[in-house]
Amino acid sequence: MNKKADIGIFGGSGFYNLLPDIEEIDIETPFGKTSDKIALAKYKDKTIAFLPRHGKDHSIPPHLVPYRANIFAMKELGVSCIISPCSCGSLKAEIKPGDFVISDQFIDRTHGRADTFYEGPDVKHVSPAHTYDDRLRDIAINACKNLGIPVHEKGTIVVINGPRFSTKAESRWFSMIGGDTVNMTQYPEAYLAVEMGIPVVNIALVTDYDAGLEGRDDIKPVTMEEVFKVFNENLAKLKELIFEMIDKI
Repeated sequence: MNKKADIGIFGGSGFYNLLPDIEEIDIETPFGKTSDKIALAKYKDKTIAFLPRHGKDHSIPPHLVPYRANIFAMKELGVSCIISPCSCGSLKAEIKPGDFVISDQFIDRTHGRADTFYEGPDVKHVSPAHTYDDRLRDIAINACKNLGIPVHEKGTIVVINGPRFSTKAESRWFSMIGGDTVNMTQYPEAYLAVEMGIPVVNIALVTDYDAGLEGRDDIKPVTMEEVFKVFNENLAKLKELIFEMIDKI
């Protein structure tokens, strides 16, 4: 592998116009193909590797994303860290659509996903107690403040299997067990980065209130259309934030 990169970014297809002069490459992995070609581009003195986790045309549902292949490819490129933005639903009234949450914990509620590189005979038990890197989280928090982006400095993200959204009962339960937001892709993506020794940071962009909030009849259950609408409305802010972070990393 003769291609190298400094920083890896996972995200949606809207990031393809993040930088000009993109070189697209394929990386062979023992875990099959990555979600799509990896886009390499220069930003100042750094090489950025971008990979759309759902594919360019958003054709891969969250439970079928090839997480191991994606992380393995980033390891092959030698990235020093991974920035992992995602959309999420809010489980709390004070965490509003348009806010950013810099996650510090996750709760895994997925099933059936290949979620470790250690399936034997080499067996390791890697702790996810501190999955999200504190230095990168500080950089993200400070960048949000510098840019005037409403930010919650920590949050527990509940990861559901998808592609369906939660029921109201599930949303209430997620709140009861300590969840702040809900998403479909942070597990095993972030944990696999930890297994590979790559520091990772999650920027969760709140697009909706998940299945409505207890006691708030004025909040409608989430729809896919609303998620994309709010995400796209905030995409410029997210890109600005990522450039600010790259400068500081």
